[in-house]
Amino acid sequence: MDVQTLCLGVLTMGDASGYEIKKILEGPFRHFYDASFGSIYPALNKLQTSGLVTCNYAAQDKRPDKKVYSLTVDGRLELVSELRDPPGADRVRSEFLATMMFAELLPANYIASVIDDRERRLRETIAHLEEAERDEDMSPGKSFVNGYGLAVYRAALAYMEENRHLVESEALLAQVERDRTGAPAAVAANGDD
Repeated sequence: MDVQTLCLGVLTMGDASGYEIKKILEGPFRHFYDASFGSIYPALNKLQTSGLVTCNYAAQDKRPDKKVYSLTVDGRLELVSELRDPPGADRVRSEFLATMMFAELLPANYIASVIDDRERRLRETIAHLEEAERDEDMSPGKSFVNGYGLAVYRAALAYMEENRHLVESEALLAQVERDRTGAPAAVAANGDD
């Protein structure tokens, strides 16, 4: 799903400015889709040019007028058409997993700190999703997406807690071997071994 389609979907919830759309995307969409202001505003401009959204200006005290976007009938039809296309496979892009792939090249204490940080972030995301789950006005779709996110992040955290020793021990063994053979030490991201 592209950012334009996502913006159309958000506008089914009500009229919104680009800033408000971004805030909504940081809410229930946060754990599975990342859209920046740099992608939202061009998407809204294209949607407006295509007649899928309209834009009105709302006055604000001591600030420039705010652009407020509304979904048109054609925009709603376009959204439904896009949503009817079978979704593609999920794509995982993870700098964390790329780092873990080569953990043996880095000092063991650095790998441990990266995993600690990731576990902390997962706990924060889980807490955010658990808080959102208490919203009694949550639609069935939002509830499903929120619950799916909880299941994924809880499973990821459990996996890391149970298996972090695999990459930490490999990094430690590689570090011991480098020390034993006098091979050049891997460069630590935090500057120490």
